[in-house]
Amino acid sequence: MTNITITVEPSLRKRMKEIRAVNWSEVARAAFQARIEAEERKSAAEAIRRMRNKDTTGWSGSEEIRKWRDRTK
Repeated sequence: MTNITITVEPSLRKRMKEIRAVNWSEVARAAFQARIEAEERKSAAEAIRRMRNKDTTGWSGSEEIRKWRDRTK
């Protein structure tokens, strides 16, 4: 693993030291991982939005579903 340094307020560090049962490195890793995943989802959603905006066919998924549902009646 690679080491990184983060800066926290002295009062926060004192409170962290008082809670010895918590692995603060693991807390930080989990927070970093969660943020990375959130940013990746945001990026993917933006890419999908751009692709949808480029669509000039006029195709509508909801209209297509309605068409197939109406056929089975």
